[in-house]
Formats: sequence, C-alpha cells, structure tokens
Amino acid sequence: MKNNYRVFASIFFLFLITFLQMLQESAHAAYVLPYPSVMPGSRFYRVSRILDEIKRYWHWGNLTSYRYEMGQSDKALIEAKTLFEYRQYQLALAALDRSNTALLRVPETLIRADREGKNIQQYIREFAEAMDEHKRILSAIIGEVPGEYTWSPENSDPKPLYLHEALLSAEQIRNEAVMKLP
Repeated sequence: MKNNYRVFASIFFLFLITFLQMLQESAHAAYVLPYPSVMPGSRFYRVSRILDEIKRYWHWGNLTSYRYEMGQSDKALIEAKTLFEYRQYQLALAALDRSNTALLRVPETLIRADREGKNIQQYIREFAEAMDEHKRILSAIIGEVPGEYTWSPENSDPKPLYLHEALLSAEQIRNEAVMKLP
C-alpha cells in the first residue's frame, strides 16, 4: 500500500512539475496572432469589413488607436496567410495590402503617444515581438507559394501576380515600421 502511495505521489509531482514548466513557457510566449475571422466567401464578410471601418472612428486615443490598428493588421495578415494556403492569391494579396496599410499607421500612433508624455516602452516591445511574428509568417508563406502566378479571370485577360515581390515588400514594411519608433 505504501509503495502504491509513493508511486502515485511521484507521478503526481512529475505531472505537477511538467505542468508548471508549461505554464512558465507559455507566460513568456512570443506575440500571439488571432484566429482567422470571417473569410471572403462568407455572407458575413462584407458586414465584418464595414464594421471594422466603423470601429476605426471609435478608437480616437493614441494607444487605443495603436491596439485597433495592430488588431486590424494581425487580422488581415492571418486572412492573407489562410488565403495563400488555399491558393486564393488575388484575395490573399488584397488582405496583405490591408495588413500593410493598417501597420503603417501604428508607428504614428506610438510617436504621438510618446510626444504626449505617455510611457510607451511596453508597446514598443510588444510591437517588436509582433513584427518578428509577422516576418516569421511572411517567410513561411514565401517558402510555400510560387514567385509568380498568372491569374485568369473568366471574362478578362490573364494577369500576372508577383507573390514573392509582394511578400518581400510586406517584410520590408515591417522592418521600416520598427525603425520609425522612438
């Protein structure tokens, strides 16, 4: 009976130590991107996009604008990643462009907050982590998609899509955004 108790206690402590290590590692995890939201093709996609634009006017403070723009950039990047995976390159490039546009507004919000005397050090660290994660995602996509793709709409002429060029440009935008911060 004592041996069973010791075995049980040993297993319990082993699981407890493993669980605590997992908690510690997850507490220091890198920036986490959101789960994909409503995707093109859904009947709610257009409504979601309209609501996102309306929300832009709700976030008027610098730090709330930062959160909003980062959220929009993350959301569009994940949408682009998913669309690239499904070889919907035209839609993926449009989502990537939206991600880049939202991202370009982020440094401005942090610079304005800094000028107002707000402590933005945690936001700068978070932004740097986010850009590392964005660049990791973009690099993974580059490894999975062709450099160029010819898109052939039904009643139009074929149009070349330069996928690697767009993805490398998005990486460069992220590098420049980090450099703009105070």
